[in-house]
Amino acid sequence: MIRRILAAILLLWALGFAAFVVLLPGPAAPSETDAIIVLTGGENRIDRGIALLKDGHAERMLVSGVNRTVRPAELAAETGEPEDLFECCIDLGQDAVDTRSNGAEAARWMRENRFTSVRLVTTDWHMPRARFELARELDDGVDLITDAVASEPSFTQLFLEYNKYLLRRIGALIGI
Repeated sequence: MIRRILAAILLLWALGFAAFVVLLPGPAAPSETDAIIVLTGGENRIDRGIALLKDGHAERMLVSGVNRTVRPAELAAETGEPEDLFECCIDLGQDAVDTRSNGAEAARWMRENRFTSVRLVTTDWHMPRARFELARELDDGVDLITDAVASEPSFTQLFLEYNKYLLRRIGALIGI
């Protein structure tokens, strides 16, 4: 009996992993939101957010999880964008250290600015967990659009991220 239960759990885990890999999200269709939130840590995330901002898809952008030593002028130089874009429209969130704290930092920024719609930008393999964390923190009625940056993750990356996502969902269920 215990072997059957363990086999069923393993089968469910394997099917869930297969679905996770096959159903990686992609970029969102063009639409306007009040804000864009970009999570640091992956290639092309900030570039994607800036392109959306410059194309008029939102009025402000938060880059969450920026190292505390980084200043807007430095990020402007790194991205090749003018400093005035950072001064007018891009905020650096420097309190978050992981995906969970990204969600809290971003939701706080959303409340402070009274935004009611947001486009979340992160890498495709990271989006399920990032969306989960942000959605848990956002106020009711906030419209959340996911806009994933396509990547070519390794099997190891996908394996680790899927398990982090599962553990986080289980943790949330039991109140951790």
